[in-house]
Amino acid sequence: MKPKVVCFCGSTRFIDVMAVKMWEAERDEGVIALGCHLLPDGYVSGEGVPVQASHQAEAEGVREHMDKLHRAKIDMADEVRVINVDGYIGDSTRDDIAYAESQGKPVAYLETV
Repeated sequence: MKPKVVCFCGSTRFIDVMAVKMWEAERDEGVIALGCHLLPDGYVSGEGVPVQASHQAEAEGVREHMDKLHRAKIDMADEVRVINVDGYIGDSTRDDIAYAESQGKPVAYLETV
């Protein structure tokens, strides 16, 4: 049986929570988890940009590229899960949710909205 593919969306300010939830989903549910990357402390891009808590793609000038790839992950997914810590959903995540819903993807939330 083919595993379900789940795309995780949310603010990169909660990237650590997203990484844990992706790990737990793969470990406990056997899903394939797609989402943003948690870069380790000390990471420095080829352009010399050190890791930032959020908005790494903006810092490296690749936000548009990464946003397109994230939409492709939503397209590949059977389901989308939103990491909305303390209920927070930013503009980019709202756009991801609207896109997922327009593609007929079920959307679930970490916290009740």
